[in-house]
Amino acid sequence: MKTRRHFLAALAATALALAAGHALAAPPTVEILAMPHPPVQSALKPLREWLAAQGTKLKVVEIDIESPQGAKRLAAAGLSGHVPIVILIDGKYGHRRKDGVTHEFVNFPAIEGAPPGVRGKWTTADVQAVLGERMK
Repeated sequence: MKTRRHFLAALAATALALAAGHALAAPPTVEILAMPHPPVQSALKPLREWLAAQGTKLKVVEIDIESPQGAKRLAAAGLSGHVPIVILIDGKYGHRRKDGVTHEFVNFPAIEGAPPGVRGKWTTADVQAVLGERMK
């Protein structure tokens, strides 16, 4: 009887360890909530190209921010109003890197030609740095 109990306990512990290991190995999820028209699309082109080059290291989801689903997701992220772009990494738009730098991936990236008033303080390189830390 004792042997059977030990066997079942070991089996349960192994299953739990495998499930936890699989969950920890899941790739980061990147959600791009964005307006589906220029200049938003051209501002996101470098980021999209980099994300596509990562293959299966990341899970990428794109949502039209002007759709009912996009408005709902924007609200769930804690944002409202006229927001042309939000980049969510594992469900959050604000991230603190290991070097202490904090970024909020909201509005346009800080690039030349980004409309005033909706220009964020982030770049594609900032998104890459945060994801690079998570993909290791």
